[in-house]
Amino acid sequence: MQITTNGVTLEYETYGDPAHPPLLLIMGLGAQLTLWPMELVEALVARGYRVIRYDNRDIGLSTKFTEHGVPNVRKVALMRLFGFRPKLPYRLTDMAADAVGLLDALGIDKAHIVGASMGGMIAQLVAATYPERTLSLTSIMSTTGNRRVPPAKPEAFKALTTPPPANASLDQIVPHVTRIARAIGSPAYPSPEDRLAERITRDFQRSFHPTGSARQLAAIIDDGCRRERLKNVSAPALVIHGVDDPLVRVEGGRDTAAHIPGARLHEIPGMGHDLPLELVDEVADAIAGVAR
Repeated sequence: MQITTNGVTLEYETYGDPAHPPLLLIMGLGAQLTLWPMELVEALVARGYRVIRYDNRDIGLSTKFTEHGVPNVRKVALMRLFGFRPKLPYRLTDMAADAVGLLDALGIDKAHIVGASMGGMIAQLVAATYPERTLSLTSIMSTTGNRRVPPAKPEAFKALTTPPPANASLDQIVPHVTRIARAIGSPAYPSPEDRLAERITRDFQRSFHPTGSARQLAAIIDDGCRRERLKNVSAPALVIHGVDDPLVRVEGGRDTAAHIPGARLHEIPGMGHDLPLELVDEVADAIAGVAR
């Protein structure tokens, strides 16, 4: 299903009873809505929520910004370091406005907002900028944009930012994405090879749009530090973070919780930068706990 808002078309899916409290899932950098495991969606539905997941702009089946080309993320980072705002096709605040626009289109006044990684940053902005639309906030494996937080481990950052081969085939994409998943994933809960290959194949066949990740990354860098803005969050808030996350280090989650009034921090040993099936019930219980 699709709606048009904020100048873009967004692909979305809904699950559960429309009469139940709405819960919006926002996914991360270069990730389609399908990266939210159906097992987690079903677990949240079973806990009494109407669950909505969607493709962010520039990924999946939502509007693409291919005509804007690939930004120089180093230049974007340097400009922000010296206090300048680069010209970009969109900013992270636009992506937060997309989330609220989706709620508008669905006739939803307020929702529980849940985001993972970049989606956590977008969720933070929704809760801070649109407090009247936010029932609760859950920020998963995300951070504040504070440059003093320890950076990603070099091998994890390299894996995530190495582009796939030009005009890559499925046979090339499966090992490429597998390397990324192994570099950033949960050391205590590695995905079985066959399940990983099945997921990569499914997502490749649904949509393959690697340049969108670069534009989304530029938007992340451009947004800068959100610590001051997070003081405006008034909804109950939860921060979930893997202790062993090599991409967005656990200190990023701790920094997030420290700057949201009253936020609770839920750290998970052995969890990296993914959502292992073994942790579905723990994550769903934690989200439902703050939503209640």
